Amino acid sequence: MNDHEKSEGLSDADVERYLERIGAARPERADAGALRELHLRHLLTVPFENLSIHLGQDIVLDEKALVDKVTAARRGGFCYELNTAFAVLLRALGHRVELLQARVVGPDGRVGIPYDHMALLVETEDGGRWLADVGFGDHSHHPLAFDERGEQADPSGVFVIREVPGAEGDLEVVRDGKPQYRLELRPRLLADFTAGAWYHRTSPDSHFTRGVICSLLTEDGRISIGGRKLYRTVGGERTERELGTDEELREAYREHFGIVLDALPASPGGDKRNP
Repeated sequence: MNDHEKSEGLSDADVERYLERIGAARPERADAGALRELHLRHLLTVPFENLSIHLGQDIVLDEKALVDKVTAARRGGFCYELNTAFAVLLRALGHRVELLQARVVGPDGRVGIPYDHMALLVETEDGGRWLADVGFGDHSHHPLAFDERGEQADPSGVFVIREVPGAEGDLEVVRDGKPQYRLELRPRLLADFTAGAWYHRTSPDSHFTRGVICSLLTEDGRISIGGRKLYRTVGGERTERELGTDEELREAYREHFGIVLDALPASPGGDKRNP
């Protein structure tokens, strides 16, 4: 892996704040075990959410701003935000990280726009190469072995990374037999994702502009707010509850996600992406 993507880096104090945010101890080595633990802790503590889009807040693809959003503001974000911040943390801890662009595969099998999604290729000091992704919502709990082409068992399902015929080396990430997204292998710069981020926060065709979502992995399942409903999945059983008043909605954001909102996001009509 080369140094295609340069990082401003984090100070020791910044690293400690980030580790405190996700409830993780500072790893002794930048090995696969450390990456696995950091990946899981991130998913359990930093929500996948698109609140900024519906609060009228700008989304700036800047490393410091995105790390501050996660640590100081104690917010989450969507793929460009979460995976960028996580990449900065991993580099500060000694991992080598490249940003990869991907196109999400929809239920109808169609692929999305270029730079539809960001994922991370992480190299650990024990020689492993891993696909890390803390910005896809309900996805793998653990990093996936990047060069493995067989089945990979994960608490959230069985994953396969496979080559896409006729696609010049592109890879497809499959979960339980369903394609999730297609990866290009060429390393990218953060600035390359500007157009994709702009599309997803402005286009009426983007699922992020169509509904408000905030979702977090839990020890026994998942908890989400979609529009004005609270969804909870425990042991595979999903329940939902209407959040009828603004105060109920604010309290749900605070209690379950640690997000304190002065103003509530404007919902154009519920959740359009399965939380």
